[in-house]
Amino acid sequence: MSVSWCIAKYKEYEKDVAIEEIDGLQLVKKLAKNMEEMFHKKSEAVRRLVEAAEDAYLKHEFDADLQYEYFNAVLINERDEEGNYLELGKEFILVPNDHFNNLPVNISLSDVQVPTNMYNKDPAIVNGVYWSESLNKVFVDNFDRDPSLIWQYFGSAKGFFRQYPGIKWEPDENGVIAFDCRNRKWYIQAATSPKDVVILVDVSGSMKGLRLTIAKQTVSSILDTLGDDDFFNIIAYNEELHYVEPCLNGTLVQADRTNKEHFREHLDKLFAKGIGMLDIALNEAFNMLNEFNHTGQGSICSQAIMLITDGAVDTYDTIFAKYNWPDRKVRIFTYLIGREAAFADNLKWMACANKGFFTQISTLADVQENVMEYLHVLSRPKVIDQEHDVVWTEAYIDSTLADDQGLVLMTTVAMPVFSKQNETRSKGILLGVVGTDVPVKELLKAIPKYKPIFPAKINVWLHLRISAHLSML
Repeated sequence: MSVSWCIAKYKEYEKDVAIEEIDGLQLVKKLAKNMEEMFHKKSEAVRRLVEAAEDAYLKHEFDADLQYEYFNAVLINERDEEGNYLELGKEFILVPNDHFNNLPVNISLSDVQVPTNMYNKDPAIVNGVYWSESLNKVFVDNFDRDPSLIWQYFGSAKGFFRQYPGIKWEPDENGVIAFDCRNRKWYIQAATSPKDVVILVDVSGSMKGLRLTIAKQTVSSILDTLGDDDFFNIIAYNEELHYVEPCLNGTLVQADRTNKEHFREHLDKLFAKGIGMLDIALNEAFNMLNEFNHTGQGSICSQAIMLITDGAVDTYDTIFAKYNWPDRKVRIFTYLIGREAAFADNLKWMACANKGFFTQISTLADVQENVMEYLHVLSRPKVIDQEHDVVWTEAYIDSTLADDQGLVLMTTVAMPVFSKQNETRSKGILLGVVGTDVPVKELLKAIPKYKPIFPAKINVWLHLRISAHLSML
């Protein structure tokens, strides 16, 4: 295939070649417009869910004796040995749907997942499931308006997760479903503002045995609630300070997955001995938060100190007066480990005097729910101000809708749901977070597409020539 032959062939078709000039600015404007319309459509779907949820809660009166059979996502379609449906496991029609990668779903109803460590018929759960049932109509309406929508859901501050379309959830090999919606990035980002957190862990001699085990699990659960917008560090203390990661002495790090897992590995190395000197730990924590805030590298928003201990012999008011009063910019959250309450009053005072929260954790089973309380406190300013900010998470990998090409990149749009009851508005009660997932490939559809500049017959000819040339190599 000579060069002269190629030139001759090109001239033969030259009259059919057209060059189109594309205005780059107009291309970008069109892309921006397409993206804006798509973002608006997804945000409006979520906003409709927020309005429906807040209205439903406003009309609901809590009933501690409420009996309500709901569709539990783990128990649906399950039968006992006699062939009868289990309680909360009624028949729930599931049909494979190609829009959801042929997963069996129910596009008429949502169902509810409750974390394994929670009681399915707890009055708080049953009441929440009951009033949130009204979201079914909005789920279906949203899907009718925008058929490109996939999962829509409401994550309750009480722990249950209402998902549309309804789907069957399967426990792992140990019969456990570890999923808790309140630990998900979309929930954390929508419910709270970015935060800088210093975790203080008492490793004095009195913390030996089960208490230290509970303390480590408490720290791990706190890490679960931190997202990429947050910064943290962990200090263990007795008569001396021990940074869990010595290489990160005196600073905070981003709470991404890698850093959190790294710190978890170091938690196992902690052991209890000596005397607990909380004063030096508090001084270190306040100084670190103050210095890090001045660097401009942190969240530039909320700041908190998490204190995990089996007691405090003093209120340390002089330290708080020096660093935190009168503005109280740093919230203090205190976690009393163990069943004894001899020093509970001092820890309660510290939390209340610094706009925080006190809780007691007696067993490993208590950890999850008690840790979650601090999120409600940090969400109060947003709730009181009724800030319904729309949050878009960073892209993440989702395996639920994995297709032939592998795992799917996903982002989530979410908004917080608040109580609008007049008697509770000043307390700032977060009801939960609603959201919907958006595949990244859906975003890419907004990019304008242009046809090839060559006529079809030239494209075919070029393809044949290139293929023939490659076959001779």
